[in-house]
Amino acid sequence: MRDDAGVAYGFLRTILFRLEPERAHALSLALLRVVGALPPLRWAVSGRLAPRAGRPVEAFGLRFSNAVGLAAGYDKDGLAWRGLAALGFGHVELGTVTPLPQPGNPRPRLFRLAAERSLINRLGFPSRGADFVARRLAGRGPGGPVVGVNLGKQRGTPLERAADDYAALMDRFAPLADYLAVNVSSPNTPGLRRLQEREWLAPLLSRLTGRRAELSARLGRPVPLLLKLSPDLAEAELDSLVETIAAAGVDGVIATNTTTSRAGLADPTGSEPGGLSGAALAERSTRFVGAVSRRAGGRFAIVACGGVMGPEDARAKLAAGAALVQVYTGLVFEGPGLVRRIVGGLGP
Repeated sequence: MRDDAGVAYGFLRTILFRLEPERAHALSLALLRVVGALPPLRWAVSGRLAPRAGRPVEAFGLRFSNAVGLAAGYDKDGLAWRGLAALGFGHVELGTVTPLPQPGNPRPRLFRLAAERSLINRLGFPSRGADFVARRLAGRGPGGPVVGVNLGKQRGTPLERAADDYAALMDRFAPLADYLAVNVSSPNTPGLRRLQEREWLAPLLSRLTGRRAELSARLGRPVPLLLKLSPDLAEAELDSLVETIAAAGVDGVIATNTTTSRAGLADPTGSEPGGLSGAALAERSTRFVGAVSRRAGGRFAIVACGGVMGPEDARAKLAAGAALVQVYTGLVFEGPGLVRRIVGGLGP
């Protein structure tokens, strides 16, 4: 059964879902930004919505207060991360951030599939740029959730120079974030997914793990480096992919990004191009987590993302081999009480 927060969000969602999806999302971020900016309000929200207690998790050298995190894409520019943290997330991942500001793809570019509890987006990395997000993170003190930053190449940067973009972003955010995630799997930036192919991925990871070592030495602490993967990779590609990732010494993978598959969708909005997330992705993402976990054999951690709409979805992904889970679309459809519900459903 839903708690009071779920019932209240049901009314608010009715209002939000009358708005164009991107406008509704901007409104939600604005409200959370206010929550984060006012400590008394932040404490009140945390007391009302955050989990009472969670099972701590150790992954890629970091300690998480619970297993539930916010996926990249919800707060691309770090506008509301303090307000989001008040909801009780064990970690919050910002971005995707690009080196310079860019507008992303033309609107409309975000679509709801209400009956499917899913979204389609073709945002294309809209970003206010690295300098803006870095300012939002400046002065972040101890305590609170783990904060990661998801890194993306500029739309106009050719694949041959993608490593330059990622390396520059690592330099910018390694001092500010607890971990960094390299996004090579969005379906909405032309050609980006080719970076998952071995001939592109091996030299890219060699460059970035080398830079990670330099940054760790300079900062006097580890800089965990993760890679975000597509759920649309064929099973035959996974052996080579996992070996490349493990050989490079990457600390973890995020499985998965959105999918271009429309298998099983009944909603006519499913014909819109872009990446599909939410409940329609859940089973595909969980299978992918299991396939990667079997091949990885514990050599790196897995963060599961894709269709985590409640405790059962989270348990399925953890059972498949994930150490942590992330939500995004679930937050849109289930509301701010989702974190407490999932953490409570995972047990003490």
